[in-house]
Amino acid sequence: MYNMQWIIAFLCITYIKGSMIIVPETKSPYDILWHDFSSPSPYNDNIENISETTAVNEPFFDETSSQVNVSAQLGNDAILHCRVNDLREKTVSWLKRKGEQLHLITIGASTYSGDSRYSIEFKPPNDWQLQIKYVNERDEGQFECQVNTQPSLALVVSLEVIVPRVEIIDERGLRTPDKFYKSGSTIELKCVISKMPQPTNYVTWKHGLRMLNYDTSRGGISVKTNLNSMGAVSRLYIANANKYDNGNYTCSLGESVQTTVTVHILNGENPAAAQHSETDSANFLIPLNHMLIYTLLLISLINYR
Repeated sequence: MYNMQWIIAFLCITYIKGSMIIVPETKSPYDILWHDFSSPSPYNDNIENISETTAVNEPFFDETSSQVNVSAQLGNDAILHCRVNDLREKTVSWLKRKGEQLHLITIGASTYSGDSRYSIEFKPPNDWQLQIKYVNERDEGQFECQVNTQPSLALVVSLEVIVPRVEIIDERGLRTPDKFYKSGSTIELKCVISKMPQPTNYVTWKHGLRMLNYDTSRGGISVKTNLNSMGAVSRLYIANANKYDNGNYTCSLGESVQTTVTVHILNGENPAAAQHSETDSANFLIPLNHMLIYTLLLISLINYR
């Protein structure tokens, strides 16, 4: 009887175990999504490496400032520099600003200006030079060196054209239109040149159209030019002055700036007295002119009445 009870109990236990359903462990949709976004991807490292290796360096200027100031003396050549690094396939252009407008001068190695004085020259490793020959006052202003990036890069170069001052002065250091010398004396003319940032010996003297610096036919002519920090002083000496030395004398700095004085050679008369006499005559004519104008006005009034 006891054996039967044990057999029945064993069968019941076996039946219960067989009827149990084993449900596998599942994850919620939120767990799955979190796993997809948070789990390390085998491609992450490759993506980072690709972004690092494919980055392109943008062009940039050597200049730390976006504006550069340049000066050139009137009549000399000017060179405007534009040094660009990492240019790669980009292009450099030069433009001139006139008011609110920009006028194209160069693109790459080609020049598009109608002014033949303008040209472009590339100096390795990175200098795109805009060259201007024989600068004049119209060249003064702002130039832009541009690189066609997005947005475009621009370097502004401001050109100042310095016009030297040339004066022929007398013994008192005053500018004079006339000089008087006694026949047989030595003519001495002093020409002072200032505002000259680039000192030069290229100072010439002319009597009319005749160059005096290298004149050996007359003899007794010498020119001495001394440079200083402010400019230059040039002196013209002509020994044993005679009537043929009368006329206009011109002091020139290159072909750009000049001034003229008229030399008078006097026979036997004191030069200072002649100059004083000419001044007195001019002073006498001033009130005479005023009296003449007053008389004409009076006659006009009488006729009007």
